[in-house]
Amino acid sequence: MEVLGFLAPWVLLGVAVLFLALSGGGRPRQAPPRRAGWALRVLVPFVYVGVGVIVPALVIAGRGEAVGGTARLAGVQAPEEIQRGKELFRQTCASCHTLAAANARGVTGPSLDQLGAMTSERVLGAIRLGGTGKGRMPTDLVRGGNAEAVAAFVERVAGK
Repeated sequence: MEVLGFLAPWVLLGVAVLFLALSGGGRPRQAPPRRAGWALRVLVPFVYVGVGVIVPALVIAGRGEAVGGTARLAGVQAPEEIQRGKELFRQTCASCHTLAAANARGVTGPSLDQLGAMTSERVLGAIRLGGTGKGRMPTDLVRGGNAEAVAAFVERVAGK
């Protein structure tokens, strides 16, 4: 659905430009010489379709999966720790927390997208204390390097 929202304005712009180009822009025009007329009628639509539809589609398709799976960093390969943190988040945290970058739709814990930007220290503290320390989240769900990987991932994508 997100791709349609991105492509729709470009497709409409391409159709409008194509319509104006083929209609002559509303002003009288002189007929092109007979030899060049067929080339203009054939090549112009291909150029407009190529620029207005194919180029944006290729750019979107070529981005691949960026950090967090939201394609915010198009074409950038995620560091291994971030990818590992994403997988650990999906396994351990996604059932409770909402985080678009991990495609997590939990309902028990707070939405990490709505909490805004987070530091890895804040995330590590929440993991160690069990959230706010009021017993709603188990303590130390992940530890050591795994906790640091989750914290690095959440810091990179939460609230963005």
